[in-house]
Amino acid sequence: MRAPAGPVLITVAALVALTGCGSSDPSSGSAAQLSVKAAYMPQPVTDSMAAGYLVIENDGGTADELTSVTSDLARDVTVHETTGQSMREVGGLKVPADGELVLETGGNHLMFENLKRKPKEGETVSLRLNFTKSEAITVEMPVKSATYQPTSGH
Repeated sequence: MRAPAGPVLITVAALVALTGCGSSDPSSGSAAQLSVKAAYMPQPVTDSMAAGYLVIENDGGTADELTSVTSDLARDVTVHETTGQSMREVGGLKVPADGELVLETGGNHLMFENLKRKPKEGETVSLRLNFTKSEAITVEMPVKSATYQPTSGH
């Protein structure tokens, strides 16, 4: 005599559903959840180059990496890492899980090179941040005075 197919199919379906609920990979817990705050650009003092600063927050359980930046303002936007007194262009900067990447004066920052025009205080510069895992983020960066110093966020 054959066993009824109904209970066997239900058991198999339940096992398949439960298999999709968990993972042994700890990095798959929660994706990176990125947002940007405290973005600004000091009004450039030259016609060809400007710096940009911001904070990328990651409220997710997975790290990500800022890999490139584009802007209509400049032909090139590069990511720079500062160590001690030296600065160098890098291919990316890590955004830690449940942490933040801070780009600030005297530290890691963005360089807008070969400016198409010199932005003035009060204007806004649009840029696109590209990441290894997350979707790109478009940021409207206000241009502040050349001597602007943020009071918080950096």
